[in-house]
Amino acid sequence: MAWGRGVQPLRGGGHRVRIGDDERGLLGSLAAELREAIEAEDASVGRLFPPAYREDERANADYEQLTRGELTSGRVAALRTLEATCRATELSEEDANAWCGALNDLRLVLGERLGVTEELYEDGIDPNDPRAPELALYGWLTWLQGELVESLSDRL
Repeated sequence: MAWGRGVQPLRGGGHRVRIGDDERGLLGSLAAELREAIEAEDASVGRLFPPAYREDERANADYEQLTRGELTSGRVAALRTLEATCRATELSEEDANAWCGALNDLRLVLGERLGVTEELYEDGIDPNDPRAPELALYGWLTWLQGELVESLSDRL
């Protein structure tokens, strides 16, 4: 895309998002899919809720009982914001922060599914790899999240 930065801070506050319509639709679909998986407590979202106490099942169960509801509602809220605002060209600070969280969750789940490692990107993606399209999506989500982080940090 020849627009330069994908996300830019606006002088009066908020952020301009410069991505295409297809990408916006994809973001909305991905957010809805992940939200539904979280709400259904699907095993595929386990990476979003790692155990706090790997060696102590009881302590971990207690921790989950105390925190799981809040963690789940926060993630679901961020994904709902991404769904609702995926077509917006301007985001408030709050919405941009929600996008960052939602994109991170999307990347975590997709990266886990694909077995993403640092070495994968150091070696490059083989175009014949059957995962190449999904790895490209992972890379794009990483880029977009980086753009948001940069735009948000311009406010600091």
